Amino acid sequence: MIMTIEETMFREYDIRGRVDDKELNDNSIKLIAKAFATVLQKKGIGECVVGHDCRDYSPGLHNMFIDELTCNGLDVIDLGMVLTPMTYFSQYHYNVKACAMITASHNPNGWCGLKLGYDFSKTLGPEEIKELLNIIKKSEYIENDKKGLIRKENITPYYTKDLLKKVSMQKKLNVVINCGNGTAGPIVPSIFSKAGCNVIPQFCNIDTAFPNHEPNPASVEMMEALGKEVVKQGADIGIAFDGDGDRLGVCNERGEVVWPDNVLILLSRLVLEKHPGAKIIYDVKCTQALEEDIIKHGGIPIMWKTGHAHIKAKLHQEKALLAGERSGHIFFADGYYGFDDAVFSGLKLLEYISKQNASFSDIMKGVSRYYQSPTYHVDCDDRVKYQIVDKLTKEFKEDFKNVIDINGARVVFDDGWGLVRASSNLPVLVLVFEAKTKARLESIQELFRERLSRYPEIGKEWFTG
Repeated sequence: MIMTIEETMFREYDIRGRVDDKELNDNSIKLIAKAFATVLQKKGIGECVVGHDCRDYSPGLHNMFIDELTCNGLDVIDLGMVLTPMTYFSQYHYNVKACAMITASHNPNGWCGLKLGYDFSKTLGPEEIKELLNIIKKSEYIENDKKGLIRKENITPYYTKDLLKKVSMQKKLNVVINCGNGTAGPIVPSIFSKAGCNVIPQFCNIDTAFPNHEPNPASVEMMEALGKEVVKQGADIGIAFDGDGDRLGVCNERGEVVWPDNVLILLSRLVLEKHPGAKIIYDVKCTQALEEDIIKHGGIPIMWKTGHAHIKAKLHQEKALLAGERSGHIFFADGYYGFDDAVFSGLKLLEYISKQNASFSDIMKGVSRYYQSPTYHVDCDDRVKYQIVDKLTKEFKEDFKNVIDINGARVVFDDGWGLVRASSNLPVLVLVFEAKTKARLESIQELFRERLSRYPEIGKEWFTG
């Protein structure tokens, strides 16, 4: 009997869906686990580390996933509630190639998903996700009578120790840490304290109703709350973490948002001080100032597709030492493992700032100034979003001479640019804008607004963060 599953959950580089009777539930999580076990057995992998985030429904999905893996012959190291980068780290610590993280990440409550991998510092890409789905659709499972074993492990002390030996602070900084009532709350503040920071916690208790704001550093609400607390406390910097700890947001001492692509500028300098000529990977949403600064400091900038799996794969392909996305995923291969870890990235940012005599805002004065929009979302059904972006890309290429189409359409002008792409995680289109003046920023936004308005399939709540 061929079992059915909601195909829209299988996205470019992970699996995401609503926890309900149609998408993620006991039946679908079992099918996904059974298919993943089949993939692992084909590759001769017999063990997997599994963790989950703090959402109310994640432990149940986590236990169901583990049970199905063991029923299909896999041994499992059960990490319990952890950050996604802790799951990746545990692959190295326990020398286990396969990993699974049950997490909603930054998605709203009611969502969950899986980040899966079967090699160190790599997660499934588009072709591997398709393979997983096809196994389920065709019921092409490998049956295994062996019952796998489960052992529970606490990875936190090992992860903490590993981070601390890789970071060196030159002075004590006052740091507001906003965990958005998510998984990072009981884990991250103590790590920063042990690294030598004076930590001021904000929303660090777990509350999956998210009464203050969702744990999403790309959201205006989270960054505004962080900025206000930084100013109130007279702190040197504020750092926000998403729901599973693989993305960060940053505010300077004035409470102003410093978007992750600008943070990547400082981290690039840190890497290029030691490794002149190193390659730095960044996604299509990043500021033009990043490319300019990498070149200025002797590095090689490479723009690539948005998506943690895409960026990770490109990092390894190019043998780059650093990579990042505007969403806050940052990947260090210089002295680290090449996976996205907001905790390590935040510590390395503090290391850089601690070595400077200037304040954070004064340090950023040396960076080329552009007016940047937030990352905007416009509703668009999963079933049509890619086709619409393809049509928009074709139209833009007909009308404008410089359109970068490696991931959606980044339309480049002499004094700015605008981007539209399909989200890999949600039924939305993603838009980002940048220009040399505020007036030009608004005019580029208006150009895109007019183009998108021609499509009735696109939501009319324009540019909601």
